[in-house]
Amino acid sequence: MFCHRQGRSPISTDRLFLLDTSRVADETKRPQPYFTQAVFAVVRLNRLLGLNNGGSMVRTVKRSSISTTATLMLGFALPVCAQVRHPLRDAAVGKITAPTIRVTEPSGRTVTKRLPFFSASIIQSMRDAMGVATVRGQAEPLNAPGSAPGLTSNPAIERTTVGCGERNPSDNVRVNQDCTFRRQAEEKLAFNPTEPTNLLAGMNDSRVGFNQTGSAFSVDNGEHWGELLPPFRQKLNDPTADLATESDPNRNTILGGPGTLHTYDFASDPAPAFDSSGRGFYGAVALDIASPAAMLFVTQSPKGAQGSFFLNITGRSFVVVEDNNPNVSHDKPFITADAFTNSTNRDNVYATWTVFQFGCGPTGGFCASPIFGSMSTDHGVTWSTPEEISGKSNMLCFFGNFFDPTRSPHACDFDQGSDPAVLPNGDLVVIFNNGNTAENNPNAQQLAVSCHPRGSSSDGTAHLNCGEPSKVGDDIIVGEPLCNFGRGPEECIPGPWIRTNDYPRIAFDLKTGDLYATWQDYRNGEFDIQLALSTNGGSTWAQSATVNPDTDLDHYFPAVAVGNGEDETNRVGVSYYRSGRVPNENTTPSDGFSPGMPGVQEENSDYVLAGGKSLNTPFPFKVVSPVFPPPDGIQAGFNGDYSGLIINRGLEAHPIWSDTRNSDPFSPLNGVTHDEDVFTDKVELPQGTAHAHAGHLGSNSLR
Repeated sequence: MFCHRQGRSPISTDRLFLLDTSRVADETKRPQPYFTQAVFAVVRLNRLLGLNNGGSMVRTVKRSSISTTATLMLGFALPVCAQVRHPLRDAAVGKITAPTIRVTEPSGRTVTKRLPFFSASIIQSMRDAMGVATVRGQAEPLNAPGSAPGLTSNPAIERTTVGCGERNPSDNVRVNQDCTFRRQAEEKLAFNPTEPTNLLAGMNDSRVGFNQTGSAFSVDNGEHWGELLPPFRQKLNDPTADLATESDPNRNTILGGPGTLHTYDFASDPAPAFDSSGRGFYGAVALDIASPAAMLFVTQSPKGAQGSFFLNITGRSFVVVEDNNPNVSHDKPFITADAFTNSTNRDNVYATWTVFQFGCGPTGGFCASPIFGSMSTDHGVTWSTPEEISGKSNMLCFFGNFFDPTRSPHACDFDQGSDPAVLPNGDLVVIFNNGNTAENNPNAQQLAVSCHPRGSSSDGTAHLNCGEPSKVGDDIIVGEPLCNFGRGPEECIPGPWIRTNDYPRIAFDLKTGDLYATWQDYRNGEFDIQLALSTNGGSTWAQSATVNPDTDLDHYFPAVAVGNGEDETNRVGVSYYRSGRVPNENTTPSDGFSPGMPGVQEENSDYVLAGGKSLNTPFPFKVVSPVFPPPDGIQAGFNGDYSGLIINRGLEAHPIWSDTRNSDPFSPLNGVTHDEDVFTDKVELPQGTAHAHAGHLGSNSLR
């Protein structure tokens, strides 16, 4: 019997067309309703273009796969497949939760330490695709048409506007141009070194239903934007086509699997980059609902295209890794390209991500979540065999074999949220969040590995050659508030009631060669932004310092970049969100914070840009967004896993973030009252040192 998710489509091959029409004629002696010529034409065109992964469907489809029960779409009823184990799907509905380890503090108290787990964005994308509602409070009252804040009497596109320009009510620029009142969030930004006013943005994008991710481009320094969805939807899952061959010696799969031979349902975790020649790159993970199929792709926007389009993803071109196995899942990729013209690795492209490994214990549970990496030396067409790069350390990492006894006890393998940066000499530094701290340490840590990429991806000789990890800084997680989004308690910002994380971000100073890392943690009894510095290429890191001068607010999702003025050594920029705190936020209820509790999903937020020199913190900041309300309705609980910042010319900064300033005048028909959109602005980087003070949303720092 035909099983849809195993990819045995009755319209997949011309060979099957002939077999079936012959069978119908022979067995029934009369014509039967059958596929239209339009369907045939599309499939034949796909075969001509190589979109069925080299004809692999021919090998797997059999005559006996056909069912003759009629349906509305294609004339065949596809029986429901037996559900395979699917860790991401199970996590999305709370069947599995973050792994934990019991540790003893120096005081002798035993506590439970939560380890890194699937990112909020990938879980939210799965929940959206499954149609799972997030537990949430009451939506705000319906606005009368035309009375929603930030909209004129016509909330749709007008003759004089492009991309619903009426939804750009402040001095900021709206990056996404759609008119759907559907979420865009989780954004990152890159600029073209050959044309610094050419910007490329990536964002999660739900306009067509399931989250597909989206990209946007500007050729006038962010004043105006065009945008599109990446071309991954014609790629069929087939890990068997990603094995080493004579033409491509790389193995671009971890555990493989038979493949669904079906397009991916949704995507998440967008990441843009440019190389030194002006090629743009866009990466994301693509996933499936009914199967554990997963892929990381990085596609190319050719020189001169300026990010306005990307090359098609067919066969194994532009595929970093692909699997269809319940014991492996891919999450949270970031990419970077070597944009240094004198680098020995000029124009190489790099991807790092988390590989969640399952299959341990009697129930096939969590094993580890190491960071993997891969590189391309031919502009993203081929990618080196993925390799584990998070390493081992006798001094820094413990419990590496806690869930999987075959691993090293000092493997640094409870990881999430990697971010790579290229150095002028062609080396690569990757930072990431890690939970392998010692038995008496209930907190986490930020780690870094230095890599020396060599070889050719097209020849199958490329390797990252990463060393032992170094410690960037502590990640203080004790006391962090937890919310219940329907899957059990998770790290969160209770005021706007959104998920959050402590993943680090990295930036390089072109003038001094210094590296900066930023992240959030709870060392001060609230979420604050930390900044660390390395002056030796990531081998060692100075003690981190708190960036934000204000207190009594939560500060989170930071991004970092470095600008160089004509008469200055450097100026570091850090952008981040701020939100109001709720009463008793430092005491999480047993089931987590949830709407209906005082202040939860009731506190507003803003987004700020801070700047200063080296680690001379706290940095002064400027508020760059309006004050905006919490996400609500079907967008409740999520405002991305990260935000972005670039400094493309001198000290001219471009932060990028998402907020809910725009209201849907047709609420509740579209499921939200406030819509999440992506915004940016061109801002002079602040400078100096700020004084500590109580924070107030909408107000700049005090000097």
